[in-house]
Amino acid sequence: CCGINAEYGVVMANEKKRQAISQVVTREYTINLHKRIHGIGFKRRAPRAIKEIKKFAEKMMGTPDVRVDTRLNKHVWHRGVKNVPFRVRVRLARKRNEDEDSIHKLYTLVTVVEGVESFKGLTTQNVDVDE
Repeated sequence: CCGINAEYGVVMANEKKRQAISQVVTREYTINLHKRIHGIGFKRRAPRAIKEIKKFAEKMMGTPDVRVDTRLNKHVWHRGVKNVPFRVRVRLARKRNEDEDSIHKLYTLVTVVEGVESFKGLTTQNVDVDE
């Protein structure tokens, strides 16, 4: 009895996940870069931070195609290769891919949220975008 119910629960979870991936959504997250680049050599810190942001976006949005905005790139690099900001507030937007040749239907655009004085008390928030 329990095995069937457990399997059914797994199937339902997978269907729900697949359904959620197919929709367009925008969310704001705070990424702790400090813990993600701990122990990385100085000359590889900023490039690794960009890779970690991409990895985070792929995990949160479920799309293998992740595009980083140039302003976010500048924000990560603005203190040089060594001194990456400890935290960064980003907006992840899952969008439909207009390119017909692409194998992925959706992509994630990662942009920086400007003007954050303090990260204390900030949570993940859904953002309503009128397109």
